[in-house]
Amino acid sequence: MRKNGILHTGKKLVMLVLAFASLNMFAADLDLWKNSTLNKIVQKGELRVGLEPGYMPFEMKDKKGEVIGYDVDMAKKMAKELGVKLTLVPTAWDGIIAGLITDKYDIIISGMTVTQQRNLEVNFANPYLVVGQTVLMNKSLEGKIKTAQELDKSGYTIVTKLGTSAEIAIKKFYKNAKIVTFETEADAVSEVLNNNADAFVYDQPYNLLFMADKGKDKLVHLDKALTYEPLAWAIRKGDPDFLNWLNNFLRQCQEDKVVDFSNELYNKWLVDTTWLKRVQ
Repeated sequence: MRKNGILHTGKKLVMLVLAFASLNMFAADLDLWKNSTLNKIVQKGELRVGLEPGYMPFEMKDKKGEVIGYDVDMAKKMAKELGVKLTLVPTAWDGIIAGLITDKYDIIISGMTVTQQRNLEVNFANPYLVVGQTVLMNKSLEGKIKTAQELDKSGYTIVTKLGTSAEIAIKKFYKNAKIVTFETEADAVSEVLNNNADAFVYDQPYNLLFMADKGKDKLVHLDKALTYEPLAWAIRKGDPDFLNWLNNFLRQCQEDKVVDFSNELYNKWLVDTTWLKRVQ
């Protein structure tokens, strides 16, 4: 009898311990949700998006000063699905991750390439687009240079934007050519247009659009991508609820064939170039 009593008491104790552990887990999950960015966005009724206007066709200012582009349309869709208002926070690229970490905005939606170095500071949702670095070359080299590799010689100058994945790529790719970086894409590519540099390396979508406009008949596009670069949204670390929502939102946008939002955006900003008239 005493043995049965001890056994019965032991079972009760185990059940109490399990119940206590479950309560602690529930409380921890509740605290995690309360502190999640997703919950705060819903409670405030506002989604704050950090971006750098100037990266065509993802985010740029039109003639009226309004920020438009692929990422802006995606951010509007995201805010609509959350049932909140959208606030765009224009930010210089070299401080955009710091701004996220210090809570100046909730998310970075700004054509950001996923890199291992950036992933040490922020978490990324699943990629929404994959691009690569291509080369816009001075017209004077047409016929002499046929591949990007042939530009890696002493005497050639390669330019790009400071602090971008393009800078990382060309420093790995070009060991003999001179590398010069600039604060903006426009400043960098202008060096090639003005015959002060031989080539500009940058993301393929930007280069395609530049060739359809200012670079037409003035530059040569070596359009074979040098790199594999997935673009993704960045959020602060330690926020699984927000990351889960973003990945599900993205999957819905990409897989829904009735409301094919991702394809609609791609055609609007990366295929059709009529929007260029709004920014010229």
